[in-house]
Amino acid sequence: MDKVAETVKASKAPAIARAAAVLRLLGKRGSPMGVQGIARELGLVPSTCLYVLRALVAEELVAFDADTKRYALDAGVLTLARAWLRKDRFADLAQPALDRITREFGTTTLGVQVFGLDHIIVTAMSQSGQNFQLSTQVGSRFPALVSATGRCIAAFGGHAPEEIRTRFEGLRWDEPPEWDDWLAEVEDARETGVAVDAGNYIAGVTVIAAPVWKGGRTSAQSHALVAIGIGAALRSELPRLKDALKVAARSLSEQMAE
Repeated sequence: MDKVAETVKASKAPAIARAAAVLRLLGKRGSPMGVQGIARELGLVPSTCLYVLRALVAEELVAFDADTKRYALDAGVLTLARAWLRKDRFADLAQPALDRITREFGTTTLGVQVFGLDHIIVTAMSQSGQNFQLSTQVGSRFPALVSATGRCIAAFGGHAPEEIRTRFEGLRWDEPPEWDDWLAEVEDARETGVAVDAGNYIAGVTVIAAPVWKGGRTSAQSHALVAIGIGAALRSELPRLKDALKVAARSLSEQMAE
């Protein structure tokens, strides 16, 4: 709630910020919600929330059920998503690499887009047929600095240390790392080109990430490839998996820069 309120307050277009927050909430919940519930979750005045919802309904981005008085995402969002997917080269270029790594190592493998220190969004994924399945999907959002991807962003994003520390202190982990230990792992990612989260984000789960640059290494990190699996199962394969992820990320960076 506080995060949404701060975003709206800082925005030069607060109505758009509110509408975006409503759409994200409805997408995250996956089930219809009433005005009061939406307003309470987002810290909005109910009358303001109703105004935003009516505007989204008029644009066919949100559907209203007159019987239940609840709102849900409507098919209009598919038009926007389809238009974006058509122009996004990363997802198409990354998919073969994701599938290959998943088949070879039995991991859940993701392609994510980086939005500075705010968040990352899953834009492509591949899941193995093994028992372990990560509960995520294309379109899922995560805090930028969390897990192995966050170590890559801290290593290659060019962000101020004090801003990184502020964001780091607000993260939620199953087994939170100490700041100094995390910084050492960030430095290791900078030197090796790949980052590892060994059970900090999700206990018992190892996450490996390698950065991808849309405009070559001289530009800011734009994406990352991420492999996720049970830590014990990956232990013997970890060096080989790290190399495979780095090679795939390097190839993608070259293709994205063309």
